[in-house]
Amino acid sequence: MLFLKAPSVLKAPPVTSERRKELQLFEKQAGIRFRRLELLNLAFSHRSFANENADNIGNNEKLEFLGDAVLGLVVSEYLFNTLSDRNEGDLAKIKSFVVSEDSLADIAKSLRVDNFILIGKGEEYSGGRSKKAILADAMEAILGAYFLDSGFLPSRRFILRVLVPEINKVLEDRHRKDYKTLLQEYSQKRFKTYPKYILVEKTGPDHNKTFWIEVKINEISFGPGKGKNKKEAEQNAASIAYATLIAEKKPQKKQ
Repeated sequence: MLFLKAPSVLKAPPVTSERRKELQLFEKQAGIRFRRLELLNLAFSHRSFANENADNIGNNEKLEFLGDAVLGLVVSEYLFNTLSDRNEGDLAKIKSFVVSEDSLADIAKSLRVDNFILIGKGEEYSGGRSKKAILADAMEAILGAYFLDSGFLPSRRFILRVLVPEINKVLEDRHRKDYKTLLQEYSQKRFKTYPKYILVEKTGPDHNKTFWIEVKINEISFGPGKGKNKKEAEQNAASIAYATLIAEKKPQKKQ
């Protein structure tokens, strides 16, 4: 088998005997096997951990970049072959849901990726292990590391095993909705305008803030939606607005 060489600039954190046991536990949970555990360890190395380490340890961002590309190819190929009756726009929309931060973070949680991430003390203190962005990025980095370690076909099998259930959720309309996109499309079609998001309040200490955001359409405000970051608060505000507008359009039942 031809092994892909990991660039020498990617200096993985040391794999101690204790860390080896942890990585092997992850392998068992994920149902995959690495020949080079240092690659898997690097996939778990968040930049906050690397920045706090004095030994010039690398982070997982390049592996994340590679994993994103492998993930995109595998999902695109699967959708192309299995949904041949759908047009390009439909395939692109399905793919966007499947490879979204929410979807990847959910998969990461199911594999207990949060237990194995190496993060800095500050990020740990601010709840970094549960942040969707960190979990999703680590998941992509794991895919990139596995591709380097074992090649395309094993990577494809692993990706389809964890992603096909997510694809089926989208096809059955059981997936988490992107309400910002839904609201924008609805607003453009019905009102010929775009939603505007306004930060109305921000509470809590720097390491644990809560954001409150309203969305305005045609000078009518909806919300506010709250979240631990602006993106989450905007999604929640959009959800409120979308549900309200859809309810207004439904015909009223006769008494």
